[in-house]
Amino acid sequence: MSEVQFSKEGNVGIIFVNNPPVNALSQAVRAGIEDGVKQGIADKDVEAMIILCGGNTFIAGADIREFGKPPMPPNLPDVVYAMEDSPKPMIAAIHGNALGGGLEIALSCHFRIAVPTAKVGLPEVKLGLLPGAGGTQRLPRIAGVKVALDMIVSGDPIPAQKAKDLGIIDEIADGDLKAAAVAFAKRVVAEKRPIRKVREMVAKVDSPTQFEDFAKSIARKQRGFHAPFKCIEAIRAAVELPFDEGMKREREIFTSLREGTQSKAQRHVFFAEREVVKIPGLSDKLPIRDIKIVGILGAGTMGGGIAMCFANAGIPVRLLDMKQEFIDRGLGVIQKNYANTMARGGITQADMDQRMALIKPTLSYDDLKDVDLVIEAVFEDMAVKKEVFAKLDAVCKPGAILASNTSYLNIDEIATATKRPQDVIGMHFFSPANVMRLLENVRGAKTADDVKATVMKVGKKIGKVPVMVGVCDGFVGNRMLGKRTRECGFLLEEGALPTQVDKVIFDFGFPMGPYAMSDMAGLDVGWRNRKAKFNELTKREQDNNILDKICEMGRYGQKTGSGFYKYDEKRNATPDPFIEELIIKHSQERGITRRVITDQEILERALYIMINEGAKILEEGIAARPVDIDAVYLYGYGFPAYHGGPMFYADTVGLKNIYEAILKYRDIVGAEYWTPSPLLEKLAKEGKGFYS
Repeated sequence: MSEVQFSKEGNVGIIFVNNPPVNALSQAVRAGIEDGVKQGIADKDVEAMIILCGGNTFIAGADIREFGKPPMPPNLPDVVYAMEDSPKPMIAAIHGNALGGGLEIALSCHFRIAVPTAKVGLPEVKLGLLPGAGGTQRLPRIAGVKVALDMIVSGDPIPAQKAKDLGIIDEIADGDLKAAAVAFAKRVVAEKRPIRKVREMVAKVDSPTQFEDFAKSIARKQRGFHAPFKCIEAIRAAVELPFDEGMKREREIFTSLREGTQSKAQRHVFFAEREVVKIPGLSDKLPIRDIKIVGILGAGTMGGGIAMCFANAGIPVRLLDMKQEFIDRGLGVIQKNYANTMARGGITQADMDQRMALIKPTLSYDDLKDVDLVIEAVFEDMAVKKEVFAKLDAVCKPGAILASNTSYLNIDEIATATKRPQDVIGMHFFSPANVMRLLENVRGAKTADDVKATVMKVGKKIGKVPVMVGVCDGFVGNRMLGKRTRECGFLLEEGALPTQVDKVIFDFGFPMGPYAMSDMAGLDVGWRNRKAKFNELTKREQDNNILDKICEMGRYGQKTGSGFYKYDEKRNATPDPFIEELIIKHSQERGITRRVITDQEILERALYIMINEGAKILEEGIAARPVDIDAVYLYGYGFPAYHGGPMFYADTVGLKNIYEAILKYRDIVGAEYWTPSPLLEKLAKEGKGFYS
């Protein structure tokens, strides 16, 4: 069966698209629609046409398999022109989602009918693009400039009834969509309704400064992204230019975005999220263990957040802690979190009640005897972890998966506390666990394949982006972050200040710089980790005791009102001259002559040291693919999506340039810290990248 078929029902031609799973606008679909329109126009018995789709949805966008490949004719703008110029009425019959090019197809029709559950939207901005087949020109004409700005710049879809209220959809179908669409088409013919082309409508602004005001309103949220602001520019063209000129401008902007590094990075992110779920070498058909009940040890911030993740997905939770007061406090925080979500309109009271009911508190390990998966979120101490796992090994049923939420510790050593190392794995959630999307799953040397596959599927089920990594200190994310932390500390000694370092990292696109982030997390957390690993540090790292000095004064960051910065009662930060003096004095005591550190040096030393460590992680097999590292940083550490992740960004910069910079910093800082990884050196000398 071809992707598009043409048939007739009385005087109505039916262009039927059937390109599973989402009726994407592949070259064959575009050509089939164009041919169907020509066929309907040529057939004298056809007086109107409907475009209808099989499966679960209307056309849900472009064919992602064609991304990055040369465009094949007919291109979508030509197809929508052919539909709109039809002398016979064209009706879009929408079910499921009409997204991107799918909505552009619908807007080129003269009428639109949809089932009540349908949604329409233009999500191209999420790929660093804008609608390139008239979306920015037609939507403001039919629904108004404000609606077009909201929908196109956010990329979020709207439901059918709202679309009808806005004039995007003409009728909500009652019952069978095909029958309703055919009846609607016959009514259009019988009533001799005039053909209504969206292109002939007029788009008007609500105020003279509407575009400028809207750009200001999104400036903070969309900081660093190009596409949202280019969308505004294209919608403005719909107001200020004739339609054909506006279409030309839209296409120019679309092409420039498509060829730019940001869209390439955001498309990489789109595919990365789908790719990392697959474990190389493991079949998708591998049977997984059934997870019906989950046990969680520790009702603190992390344990409570993890409990929420499972309750949100409808999975019952047994929440264990040692004292009733800990349980009560943990449940209180969970309830408060849900109440806040409800206040924002995210969930209903019924949703909240249902989720709270799924979390059963307990003080007894015996209540974990029938769980299918247990995750411990207790204190980050190997002796404590091993004690907990020995108890779990004794009480949990055979086949139960025993998981640790550790962010640093050795999973293989933890597994030695049990008689079932094949069932032990790391599941590293990120704080706040009910919000952050990354789940760093850590395979042990003896972890069974079905356990690996199960935690990846479970991660996806609870709305996470699960990534499988191997055992090493800090795994992927914290291991790389540790190198950045060290290098930023050296930069302070050599001449930089926290404000400069933070500004460079913030301007690159991270939500916060390292010192503002440390203040928010609590400096005592990093201080405790530093003291625990002090004997493993190099002499220079040990002597770089700026953090020690600050914490010894009780300055733990935001929670104490001061850290690297000073904070007011609303936790607004201001630079602290005292800290600047402390850092300058530290350099003098260490015999380091301070110098001017450029922003470029800060950026390179903070990022290239992470990229070099990422290359080592690939060499060691801790991460199977560069995309795994990128996903960890995109979803767990705030790496800006428009840079695509550290390894994708490295390819954008060029590994040869990074290699040469590493050699430069080796001479400045020392080979102990700046020696190129063999993989990075090899790829650089071969003129290759991590992805090429």
